[in-house]
Amino acid sequence: MNEPRKIAYFSMELGICADIRTYSGGLGVLAGDTVRAAADLKVPMVAVCLLHRKGYCNQVLDAEGNQTEEPVDWVIEDFLEELPARASVEIEGSEVRIRPWVRDVVGHSGFRIPVIFLDTDLPENDDTHQGLIHHLYGGDLRYRLCQETILGIGGVRMLRELDYDDIERFHMNEGHASLLTCELFRERLRDSGPEGLDDETIEAVRRQCVFTTHTPVPAGHDKFPLDVVQGVLSERNTDMLEALSCLDGSLNMTYLALHLSHYVNGVAKRHGEISSLLFAPYAIDSITNGVHARTWVSPPFQDLLDQHIPTWRDDSYSLRNAVSIPNHEVWEAHDWAKQHLIHYVNRMADAAMDPGVFTIGFARRSATYKRGDMLFDDLDRLRRIHDNVGRIQIIYAGKAHPQDDGGKEIIRSIFRARAALKDKIEVAYLANYDIDLCKMMTSGVDLWLNTPEPPLEASGTSGMKAALNGVPSLSVLDGWWLEGWIEGTTGWCIGRAERTSAEPGDREKDAEMLYDKLEFLILPLFYQDRDRFVDIMRHCIALNGSFFNTQRMMAQYVLKAYFG
Repeated sequence: MNEPRKIAYFSMELGICADIRTYSGGLGVLAGDTVRAAADLKVPMVAVCLLHRKGYCNQVLDAEGNQTEEPVDWVIEDFLEELPARASVEIEGSEVRIRPWVRDVVGHSGFRIPVIFLDTDLPENDDTHQGLIHHLYGGDLRYRLCQETILGIGGVRMLRELDYDDIERFHMNEGHASLLTCELFRERLRDSGPEGLDDETIEAVRRQCVFTTHTPVPAGHDKFPLDVVQGVLSERNTDMLEALSCLDGSLNMTYLALHLSHYVNGVAKRHGEISSLLFAPYAIDSITNGVHARTWVSPPFQDLLDQHIPTWRDDSYSLRNAVSIPNHEVWEAHDWAKQHLIHYVNRMADAAMDPGVFTIGFARRSATYKRGDMLFDDLDRLRRIHDNVGRIQIIYAGKAHPQDDGGKEIIRSIFRARAALKDKIEVAYLANYDIDLCKMMTSGVDLWLNTPEPPLEASGTSGMKAALNGVPSLSVLDGWWLEGWIEGTTGWCIGRAERTSAEPGDREKDAEMLYDKLEFLILPLFYQDRDRFVDIMRHCIALNGSFFNTQRMMAQYVLKAYFG
């Protein structure tokens, strides 16, 4: 019998470390940070994810920035332990067997949270069903719905096989897992079928479920046509969805989760407001994302914090005392991290970057709404700033989804800008952005740049990681930055706080403000008033690092969602 667990946390992707390739980006990395924070706070949780044997993709970039993808190879047995239990779920009229693998996440006091990875690559399954869990976000709609059936329905069944019978709350991290509600109904109705549904049963399941939505972007809300649903799910489950009025021509996984959750939240205050408008009349609260401080603070800053704020690992709020750390010690820690990054970039990208030059970092999934190439909208002005105010070098990273042609074109446009600037400004694009590279970049650059099209940045967490390492942001006022921005104190803004949507001409205005902030505020501080620049770095840690962390975030989930 496993230790009693009250919370089951379901996520399609979950990033524990760079070498366990079961994540693609922000959603999975946040899930990993969430589990780490729960372990630190001794929250009685078990996590459920899919075992993605071939990962998301290995990114290959040619000289022109054309992205191609290769499967990822990683040795599962080196990182996970296979468990003997087995569960099964009906998919496409066949019984698909599932085996679990486990990896414990250990908190700072030794408390363990098991992460269960679901695997269908078993000899008793046919070849098609063996490969259902191989590719994260791969394949067509049918492949995706099969995966989400394994995660949601198969995940609940596997928890029961592993003797997790005390679960009080099922937390769906995005809508991918929302079919778990069908299994919760099956457990309650047993042999009576959908005809046994009544308001009391629906409310009982609703009390068990918590849902976090992470994006207002339509592509982030899975929607399956009726014929795909009927081809993949069992008749009992399609009948259940129809009885719940959740299968009207198609299955929208977000609406299924909304309809059957007693608590729903967005991941920043603005995102909660936007989601309430998108998904009226559902009540949607907000819990702003955070990052796990012990994971993301770089080694030199860990040493610095250990010396000046010895309680920071146990009490993230104590980071507010970073304002008292001497400037020269902050700069020495940052300089170590920067030199480490620049050495890596020069080696991996055949670049000639200089640790003494002001370095801008931009790393996130390459998607058109993130506008990753905005920095290069006016190359002539960028050259003039470089020549007349202070030298600049720029480091990029981030994968485009294999089927996102627009995101791939963004990468190509950055490569074209790099070629046009090669005699003036060093630009590097690093392939295969992962947890380890994120740690180096968010601690080693001098400025973290973020240029999304509002209001499509639900939260974002990379800038939070940068803040923990004293790196200020220059960002569009969207997502978490609306809450973390204090102009000239924690960083600088692009655009207007009151803007709730992109308007014609906004990109031109945003680019102009980006250049203005670099030319007239940021670069003069960096090169001419280093003490003032370092003072901003200290405030990044003290004000943003002390709040935008998963210790605070998990405490809010405990109070609002899990035991509220």
